[in-house]
Amino acid sequence: MAKNKTLIVIAGPTAIGKTALAITLARHFSTEIISADSRQFFKEMSIGTAKPSADELAMAKHHFIDSHSINTLFSTGDFEKQALEVLAEIFSRHDVAIMAGGSGLYLDAVTKGLDQLPDTDMQIREELNLLFEKKGIEPIREKLAEADPEYYAKVDQSNPQRMIRGLEFFLSTGKKVSSFLTNSKKERPFDIIKIGLNIERPLLYERINHRVDLMLANGLLEEVKALEPYKDLNALKTVGYAELFDYLDGLISYEMAVDKIKQNTRRFAKRQLTWFRRDDQIKWFEPHTQPQSIIDFLEQSLKAD
Repeated sequence: MAKNKTLIVIAGPTAIGKTALAITLARHFSTEIISADSRQFFKEMSIGTAKPSADELAMAKHHFIDSHSINTLFSTGDFEKQALEVLAEIFSRHDVAIMAGGSGLYLDAVTKGLDQLPDTDMQIREELNLLFEKKGIEPIREKLAEADPEYYAKVDQSNPQRMIRGLEFFLSTGKKVSSFLTNSKKERPFDIIKIGLNIERPLLYERINHRVDLMLANGLLEEVKALEPYKDLNALKTVGYAELFDYLDGLISYEMAVDKIKQNTRRFAKRQLTWFRRDDQIKWFEPHTQPQSIIDFLEQSLKAD
C-alpha cells in the first residue's frame, strides 16, 4: 500500500461527541469508520456502552461495533491485527479512513503498534486471579499503582484483566510494563492525522452526568438485569454495569449506584485525558466547534501530506 492513504483518528474522553464527529467526517470523505472503543465490540452491551444508534450506524459504515460476544476473549493484540486488516480493505476502496474511540491503548495499537512483551509466570497470574476473585479489584489496583504508576495512569481501570496483566508482568520480571510500551513505533503503510475533542472539565462532567441519566432512561437497568447470569465475565466488570450489579445484589441503593456510575465515569474520563495529553500529535478542538472548521483543518493537512 503506497503512502497516499490517510487514517484520521478522533480521540477524546467519554461523552465528548466523537461518534457524531466521526459520522460527519465519514460522510464528508465518503468513507468508513473503525470503532476503537473496548466495550462497543460486545453485542450484548449496548445502552451502557453508548453505542451509535441504528440511525447513526445507517449514516456511515462502522467496523468493530457488535463484532464480538462477551464470552469471547478479544485482546488489544487481536484488535491491532484485525483493525489493520480492515483498514487495508477500506484503503482498497477509499483514500481516507476514520478511527474514533476513547480507548487509548486500542488507538495506540493501530497507530504505533504493540511491543512484544516477555513471557510471565503463570503461577503469579493464577495467584492474582484468585486474589481478584476473593477481594475484588482494589488490592490489584493499589499494588499496580505502587509498582508501575506510569502504566497505572494509562490502563483502562474498568478492565481488571489488563490491570492484573500489568501487575503480573512486574511481579514476574521485576520490570514495568510501561518500560516496554513505547520502545519502538511500528512503521505503518498509511499517514495518520490525529484530532482530539475536549472541553472545560465542569462542562465535560455535565455531559457525562446527562449521558448517564439518558442511559438509565433508555433502559440500562433492564439491560444489566438481562446480563446478570454473566456478571462474572471480565467484559461486564466495567462502569455502568458493575455498579448496577451491586445494586441488584442488595449491596448498595439504586441512588448510590447511579451516583457511583457518574463518579466512576468522570474518573475514567480524567484518565483518558491523561493518556491523550501525552500525545503531542493530537490537534485539539472543542466539541461545539463547527464541523467545517475541523474539515478545513483536515483538508489542509491532507494537502500538506
